[in-house]
Amino acid sequence: MKLTAGRPSRLDGGSELRNPFVHELRFTLTEKIKIGLMTVTVFPVRLLLVAFFMLLAWPFAFTASLGRSDYTLEPQSWWRRLVDLSLRVIMRAMWFCGGFHWIKVKGEQAMSSEAPILTLAPHSSYFDAIPVTMTMCSIVTKLESKSIPVWGTLINYIRPVFVFRSDQESRRKTVEEIKRRAHSGGEWPQIMIFPEGTCTNRSGLIIYKPGAFIPALPVQPVVLRYPNKLDTVTWTWRGPAAFKILWLTLCQLHNSMEIEYLPIYTPSEEEKSNPALFANNVRQLMAKALQLPLTDLSFDDCQLSLSQGPLRIAGNSSLLEFNRLVCRLGLRAGTTDTVLEQQASRARKLCGDRLGLEDFAQYLNLPVTDVLTQVHSLFDQHGEGQMDIRQYVIALSTVCRPSKSMETLKLAFKMYESEENGNILEEDLANILETMLGVEEVELSRLFLTLDSVGIPDTGKITYDELHHFIKQHPDFTRQYLDFAGAPHRGCVPPANGWNGQTHKNKDD
Repeated sequence: MKLTAGRPSRLDGGSELRNPFVHELRFTLTEKIKIGLMTVTVFPVRLLLVAFFMLLAWPFAFTASLGRSDYTLEPQSWWRRLVDLSLRVIMRAMWFCGGFHWIKVKGEQAMSSEAPILTLAPHSSYFDAIPVTMTMCSIVTKLESKSIPVWGTLINYIRPVFVFRSDQESRRKTVEEIKRRAHSGGEWPQIMIFPEGTCTNRSGLIIYKPGAFIPALPVQPVVLRYPNKLDTVTWTWRGPAAFKILWLTLCQLHNSMEIEYLPIYTPSEEEKSNPALFANNVRQLMAKALQLPLTDLSFDDCQLSLSQGPLRIAGNSSLLEFNRLVCRLGLRAGTTDTVLEQQASRARKLCGDRLGLEDFAQYLNLPVTDVLTQVHSLFDQHGEGQMDIRQYVIALSTVCRPSKSMETLKLAFKMYESEENGNILEEDLANILETMLGVEEVELSRLFLTLDSVGIPDTGKITYDELHHFIKQHPDFTRQYLDFAGAPHRGCVPPANGWNGQTHKNKDD
């Protein structure tokens, strides 16, 4: 009737895997006292020095970027080499003032002609820019970075490959530009790519994006470590915001960082023709060097964690597992609003009939596989080998459109509502909300009592228009009016101010 919870791959507090998109900081009393003292003594000095060196670097980067083409590489004149050396010294001084006094480097960086692409992981902080400033390699970064005051000029200097995430054509051009530079025979600077595509908390390596591996050329893996007692550097989707990370990090007496260049990885013929296989094998190699587990989560999963509004998804939602599985089945790609409407129409015609595994495979026009079996079992609450296909459609709409929860709710009503008056039963609404939120069990008694008090009779039924109107008037709907099994307090979804308060951050492709 809803996504079955409690499986080992769930990402709640008691699960085997830690949610890689969440970072929580807890301080002891001693640590709080130290931070307080550093805030009024060392922090202001460090902040001024960091700002000074960044501003000092700007005219060098601006001058060297004048008259330079984005597509052709001019000869490196003596004065540009001098600027390059000056910028490395200035940026190293900046990091030193920020508490990164000694940066341990293991291994040797390969020549551009040997490995035109460096793959760095895990990507967990904007302090990951340190190896970039130490080498002045190019990077792949979002187009918006270009307009950041001062820092944007420094980024332009290293000749980055820009990508505009929401534009599919831009993504194709980005891959083509990476291939063009990689196949230049060492003419262009090496490209540093964070193949995870987003920041995580370093609890495991998420699925790599294929961009760094499409050129089918040797790559050099580079692993990053922050062996600090207190982790103040991690900046991911849910956790301390950017300035808080900067403040806490500058308040540490010393911040450790290790950069390790692993041996060059040369792809096999099979890997050259299969970038996903190439990427996964490199990921396994890097995970072994880091002694970290692999997770089957990807950049797409963090979008679920970012969902906002009155029906935002719970942080420990079993929808994360569902999203991982449908991605492996290729069911997310091409799932448009039109496709979801068609799926909902087919599901409604079944009138709530429960499907076994074979029927479910036939419904999706897919063969029965282990992954499909896992998807089916998520909706088989009682272990009877049967599922309600409507719950699958609701879950698919939720993970494909995490920011459009009201559209998913409307789609769900179309599958459940009575043809006579558009009502759905309280029990059906509970099933819908359980699936959309990815939680165990929802109790709606308090909601219907409140609806009765505002003029909507408590008949155990409700229409979409009535519920939609009520939700619009109560932005904190989930916390205020829903009760969850096993929850001692109202609601299970954290308040809006528990998030970073940012819609999108610096996540590189």
